[in-house]
Amino acid sequence: MIDKELLEILACPACKGDVELKTEKIVCKNCGKKYPVKDGIPIMLIEEAES
Repeated sequence: MIDKELLEILACPACKGDVELKTEKIVCKNCGKKYPVKDGIPIMLIEEAES
């Protein structure tokens, strides 16, 4: 699981929007891109995101 404090400082690399954790993915509240979480580590790469 991702630490709440870490989640608060993360931002979407595509639009710099705030993100939230939803069903094992980090989702941007602004543009909606979904970033995977692998072994508890968020993969915040634009090329890894789902639209």
